[in-house]
Amino acid sequence: MRSWRVLFLASAILPQGVMTGEMSAKSFPEMMQTMRSFQESRVLLTAVELDIFTAVGNGSTAAQVAARINANARATGSFLNALVAMEALSKKDGVFQNTPETARYLVAGSPDYARPWLMHTVHLWDSWGTLTEAVRRGTSVVRPGIEAQQAEWTQSFIAAMHSNARTPADHMVRTVGAWAVRRLLDVGGGSGAYSIAFAQANPELRAEVLDLAAVAPIADRYIREAGLTARVKTRVGDLRSDEFGRGYDLILLSAICHMLGPQENRDLLQRCFRALASNGRVVIRDFVLEPDKTAPRSAALFALNMLVGTRSGSTYTEAEYREWLTGAGFVKIARPDPSGDLIIATHP
Repeated sequence: MRSWRVLFLASAILPQGVMTGEMSAKSFPEMMQTMRSFQESRVLLTAVELDIFTAVGNGSTAAQVAARINANARATGSFLNALVAMEALSKKDGVFQNTPETARYLVAGSPDYARPWLMHTVHLWDSWGTLTEAVRRGTSVVRPGIEAQQAEWTQSFIAAMHSNARTPADHMVRTVGAWAVRRLLDVGGGSGAYSIAFAQANPELRAEVLDLAAVAPIADRYIREAGLTARVKTRVGDLRSDEFGRGYDLILLSAICHMLGPQENRDLLQRCFRALASNGRVVIRDFVLEPDKTAPRSAALFALNMLVGTRSGSTYTEAEYREWLTGAGFVKIARPDPSGDLIIATHP
């Protein structure tokens, strides 16, 4: 199986930026190969951006594809040939065909059509291109799309997060438990996937999804599709500054803390503490680095994703989370799986 297929299938089930396994020491030739690997990555990202696989459909010539995507015929032919070389397409007698995998995931109309959320990876290309300058300056040198309220960026980002949330949301519900939760606040809840999962597990639960004005209508759509508009509501707010209210049994911070700097996380957890009822819990779901911050590999690389995309975000160790939670007043701080991504703490 080609390496790009492994990467694509993994991205369908793992959070953005997460890859399994650790890498042994690389030889110099291996490092050189890694340096050049951006070429195949860029080919696939451009194919997604141009919706090439939909244009190929059930079989097309280069000229037909070029006409459908409004592109140059010669360049399109070279591009399609490269996709054949990468085994993302096949070619016979000048006619290009999708593979079973590209037909399933990358042709519009398929139930598993992944382009809407893969466009988030396309958009990451621009921010990662600024990595050199971000390392020099110590912060992002481009405005994160969600803060700039860019509609296309926001749509693809939330679609990616929703797709990636299905399995971990079910896992969180099983680990945390929903039976005793009556009021839930999902801070920066995006599509509402976690609130939806908790509401489906407990018919008495009421949830609020707090997010930006550009995100709330997207969440409303997912909530409506789940048939939960009576019990899951959206609330426009700013997780960096807003007070959250009072009396919640459970507050979720899923993929939130990595967007913030240490002081911002301290402040966020203090506001969560004030919003919880006695014996209420906060659940953090995020990358958790080993103490020396060089592993897991996915978490170390994601710190750079936050460097190029946020003002002060990063990934953090369990000790850092414990310090912030203790400082906010939380007790019974637990990490159910010592190698997992959940940290749970309780309001006294």
